[in-house]
Amino acid sequence: ILGFSTPPGRLSMMAFILNALTCALGLLYFIRRGKQCLDFTVTVHFFHLLGCWIYNSRFPATLTWWLVHIVCTALMAAIGEYLCMRIELREIPLNSAPKSNV
Repeated sequence: ILGFSTPPGRLSMMAFILNALTCALGLLYFIRRGKQCLDFTVTVHFFHLLGCWIYNSRFPATLTWWLVHIVCTALMAAIGEYLCMRIELREIPLNSAPKSNV
């Protein structure tokens, strides 16, 4: 079903890409460490590969399936790491006491 030539194929690819973007937000919410984003992304996509293999009773062999998933893995890891690094690099407040005018 994945393919550039048919509208359902393009719609499926867009769904995979949007899923990668929302999963990147999930990395920000659950992981919160930039160094661990790639590990969790590859783990999630590996479990997806296993699920597809079990569901279809055969290993995915189409080139478009692999290309879409490689792109989605890269997008999810890169955007998740970027978002986590933005949180990690925030300034740490040194003075937590309220300021008073004297």
